[in-house]
Amino acid sequence: MLNKALNHFEELLVTFLIGGATLIIFTAVAHRYLAGLAIPGVQDWLLTLNFGWAQELTIIMFVWMAKFGAAYGVRTGIHVGVDVMINQLSDSKRSKFIIFGLLAGASFTAIVGSLGAHFVWENGAKFAIYTALGISTGDLYAGPTTPDLEWPTWIVYSAIPLGSYLMCFRFLQVMAIFMRTGELPHHEHGHVEGIEEERVPVDVNPYSMDDDLHPQDLKHYPDGTTKPTEKKK
Repeated sequence: MLNKALNHFEELLVTFLIGGATLIIFTAVAHRYLAGLAIPGVQDWLLTLNFGWAQELTIIMFVWMAKFGAAYGVRTGIHVGVDVMINQLSDSKRSKFIIFGLLAGASFTAIVGSLGAHFVWENGAKFAIYTALGISTGDLYAGPTTPDLEWPTWIVYSAIPLGSYLMCFRFLQVMAIFMRTGELPHHEHGHVEGIEEERVPVDVNPYSMDDDLHPQDLKHYPDGTTKPTEKKK
């Protein structure tokens, strides 16, 4: 139950971020173009709108999307890997290499997440939490803010520990499933989600020309013999 909720949250977050960033970019570009047109009344109104924050916000959204999208990639098996040599090994040796690789991925993302969490904590998160709880901040550093949106940078940088820890969890999850079932998540890169490929029946020749969609040879029979011409009345 909890795992399904996490899966849905992960997918919805990535979808919201990429969809929102695309919409913001489109709106900002359309505003910049339309504001340059000498349309009475409309141009003056458009010039009063400020979209200077759009680029910064979309960069932040794409960073968050990349971090959480990487965790989604581990869960669904969409990350590209070179496994030609590993697949040539025996099943027992192959399993050991796969487990080692998953453990290495989990260890690396755990280290990155821990370093990121320490950076976020010292870069303003500690000050913000202490202030919210009414604890004396003393000489704590409030932390910088972003240039355009003036958001605390520790909020932006939180994508590093959150996304890395989630990615670490996904590595461990995939490893547990592999040790139990011997299967890894696999994604066909040529397949588009939501589009089901039509299966051709076994007894049907997909290269046949016997339909109304291709040019027909009206002078010959299918066996190659000449078709007699009809006599004019």
